Amino acid sequence: MNVNLRAAQAPLLASAAVVGIAASFLHAPASWTLLWVCLLLPLIGFVARWSPVRSGAVAGVLGVAGVALWPVPLVRETGSWLEACGAAAFWLLPALGAALAGGYLRRQAGRVGRAVVDARREQQLELARDLHDFVAHDVSAIVVQAQAARFVAAQDPGQAVRALERIEAAGLSALASMDRTVHALQEAAGGPTAPVPGLAQLPELVGRFEGGKLEADAAAVRELSREADTTAYRVAVEALTNVRRHAPGAAVVQVAVRRVGAGTEISVANSAPTRGASGLRGRKRRGGTGLAGLRGRVEAAGGTLRAGASGDGGWLVSAVFPVAAGPEG
Repeated sequence: MNVNLRAAQAPLLASAAVVGIAASFLHAPASWTLLWVCLLLPLIGFVARWSPVRSGAVAGVLGVAGVALWPVPLVRETGSWLEACGAAAFWLLPALGAALAGGYLRRQAGRVGRAVVDARREQQLELARDLHDFVAHDVSAIVVQAQAARFVAAQDPGQAVRALERIEAAGLSALASMDRTVHALQEAAGGPTAPVPGLAQLPELVGRFEGGKLEADAAAVRELSREADTTAYRVAVEALTNVRRHAPGAAVVQVAVRRVGAGTEISVANSAPTRGASGLRGRKRRGGTGLAGLRGRVEAAGGTLRAGASGDGGWLVSAVFPVAAGPEG
């Protein structure tokens, strides 16, 4: 409804109610007064639904009073005050019904509005998590490789060239992640969708990681549900990102997907960082809360997540997911 029309409803109802009450007590024709009351009833509902609370409450009280009081002068001419009160109580019911109907519609509209706001907030948080899970991984790779290239450029130009190649690959991957985020926004607006990466992209992810080794049981991967598959990929991305940030000198990073009991486990284990990497590690900023947020994702997919130091001084991140109840289409 037009905003100006909404703002005019409360003053219109208040004015109409005062005129109607005055007309009733000035003994206007009953047929005209009754017609006036019938016009007040829908106006009361509109005010309860659309008008601002303060002005709508004042106008609503006047409107209900106008509907309830209109028969009082007529009844008092031939009956007692008790009969007049009974007539007023009778007409009070439709007035209150109109107000309650408008108030109910207003409450339902408020619930819908809050649900939309909550959905948009959740979508924004989802996009923020996507940016953290995917783009931060590639950006951290660019930073580490650029720092490494600075240290080795003078002694071994060939190593510097390979570092630049890895920087290029990470940059392209970051752009692809940004494209997925844009597609997610388009999906929210009703546009085309983009596939969410899963364990099928794990070999490419590990291949871009220096020192990364992958052991994947194809049968175990196929037994994951679609939600668990994409969440497992996020676990790998977050774990590898943390290795780059906090243990850039780790010689070996082992990524494995295997059957464990009645579930499928994805694990990322890195060896202890070498002393020579301390200079790079000292430049890193403090890590975020990505792993803590990832725990909620894993649990939502029915899995469990654990992370901690390993016996060789490295770090281990492991997530176990239940197998899918049936084949995923």
